[in-house]
Amino acid sequence: MNEIDALRSLAALSQATRLAIFRTLVAAGPEGLRPGELALRLEVLASSLSFHLKELLHAQLITQQREGKFLIYRAEFARMNALLAYLTDNCCQGQPCVDLAALSCREC
Repeated sequence: MNEIDALRSLAALSQATRLAIFRTLVAAGPEGLRPGELALRLEVLASSLSFHLKELLHAQLITQQREGKFLIYRAEFARMNALLAYLTDNCCQGQPCVDLAALSCREC
């Protein structure tokens, strides 16, 4: 991940609703969720949800897949782990202080 990608991801997550959406999708795991379920869980209007999902898609933090007549949204775990690695890349004066592989979510 480069600086521009990290900034795009962090900007997308710097809004409360988008952060809640992303965290909900992470918790949902690889099965993901339909927009209607997300809206119910987070008590967000469909029009607002659509706007926030678009921003998360643009930052490549989530994916969208059509299954029949439904859309399924999933957290992009590889992108999340890349952002975490980018943020901690230079911690502890360049010395590994945490085993990121142990902390990374591997699609739960």
